[in-house]
Amino acid sequence: MANEWKIEQLASIHEHLDELSELLIEVVEDGASIGFLPPLTRSEAEKYWQSVIAPDTLLFIAAADGRIAGSVQLQLSMKQNGGHRAEIAKLMTHPAYRRKGIARALMQHAEQRAKLEGRTLLVLDTREGDASNLLYASLGYIQAGRIPDYARSANGQLDATIFYYKKC
Repeated sequence: MANEWKIEQLASIHEHLDELSELLIEVVEDGASIGFLPPLTRSEAEKYWQSVIAPDTLLFIAAADGRIAGSVQLQLSMKQNGGHRAEIAKLMTHPAYRRKGIARALMQHAEQRAKLEGRTLLVLDTREGDASNLLYASLGYIQAGRIPDYARSANGQLDATIFYYKKC
């Protein structure tokens, strides 16, 4: 079966700001733990996206059916002692496009780009119990630790986060 999406790196968010903002709002409304709580306003979402692309942050999107179906960021460490590592951040798949392999493809694309950037260690974190834990484990990420009460959920509950790493 051929992929029904295309992954690309965005050099600018300007022509994609509306779609990226919609993506962020939808995944936050759906309960994703990516630093925001619902209800997320359009202006908050736009403000966030306008600050994402930087020399140390690469933004990849998956486009399907002529729209943005998902995104992920590769945050390159610019520290003198960290030039070998990067962080995977804000993996998002629009709820209408879940269970189609988009998140896996975005992760694999980010990993390949990390290698091209000379990065040999990837790190990430995710809320304990989320489906993303299964994805990361299936991609070879190793659980490094758990911090309780790390992030607040929409219902006010404090949830643990799990940190992962992968050598590549």
